[in-house]
Amino acid sequence: MRLTSQLLRRIIEEEVSKFGDMEDTEKRAKDTKEVDADELGSDKIHAKNIDFIKALKIEESRLRARLNKIQEAKRRLLRKI
Repeated sequence: MRLTSQLLRRIIEEEVSKFGDMEDTEKRAKDTKEVDADELGSDKIHAKNIDFIKALKIEESRLRARLNKIQEAKRRLLRKI
């Protein structure tokens, strides 16, 4: 079957007819509910996650400092052997 301009138009018309009636965007805008950013629950979760990441960074720096001390002590002991 060859795709002609008439066949293409008929296919497009069939698909458009499946959509039904289009709604007005202004009408849909009235149905939506505006919410302030501080009321969003997900932001609180993100803030907690960010705080946890900061705490983990602090703990990581402490552990790295401790690891450096341990490695330095190990090097001194190996030199003595």
